Amino acid sequence: MSTSSLDLARPRARIRLPRPRLPRAGARLLSPLVLLAVWQLAGSTGILPDRLLAAPDTIAATAVELIRDGTLPEAIGVSLRRALVGFALGAAVGVGLALVAGLSRFGENALDPPMQMLRALPLFGLIPLFILWFGIGETPKVAIVAFGVAFPLYLNTFAGIRGVDGKLAEVGQVLRLGRAALVRHIVLPGALPQTLVGLRQSLGIAWLALIVAEQINASSGLGFMINDAREFLRTDIVVLGLLVYALLGLVTDALVRSAERRALAWRRGFLAR
Repeated sequence: MSTSSLDLARPRARIRLPRPRLPRAGARLLSPLVLLAVWQLAGSTGILPDRLLAAPDTIAATAVELIRDGTLPEAIGVSLRRALVGFALGAAVGVGLALVAGLSRFGENALDPPMQMLRALPLFGLIPLFILWFGIGETPKVAIVAFGVAFPLYLNTFAGIRGVDGKLAEVGQVLRLGRAALVRHIVLPGALPQTLVGLRQSLGIAWLALIVAEQINASSGLGFMINDAREFLRTDIVVLGLLVYALLGLVTDALVRSAERRALAWRRGFLAR
């Protein structure tokens, strides 16, 4: 058999052209855009009536209207202030108690049992009690947010402190680090990844607690705007308020993730080896 016959008998390798791929961001946005288009189509054709769920174009027009008359910016400012104050108080309590319980056996025995008991209480079941204690002003709303924020941060920070490798403490002793230096340079950096996880969880709970708190005896804020719109069957305002809550939650979570990438840059370099 000749060489040319052998060449013809061999199976020819197929040349595969590279398939066009969407960028990662575009691929993740595809399904939400499809859902948005289906939602708009259902609203425009009357399949989904406005009394059940307003169409996206109606919600967008309502958002423009409320921004122009100042209603939406004012409500966002009030809700954001409540969330930030409640989060700051809850974070200070959660992290402070975790440090005391995590760094000493006496602190753990004194603080951990009541914290575990309080953690089991239903957050929203405490609303009537908070109203009896603090009245119907701003204090119970901030207290509900702070109460919800404290426990994820306490649990994660405590677990992070107790999860620090004991060999690192031995290294600190070899370097003759005092207790304060040992906590500052070894324990706290070692617990930081777990603390940041608790921080992200706490932010989600903060917005969830605020949604409920603002719909009870509130005269301002996003929750009041939603509750007032419900009385008049304005589903466009209700959905708009919920979307604003979701966007605020996403923005705060993105800020924490950005801080996490900066604070834990050393870990990326270590894992890349």
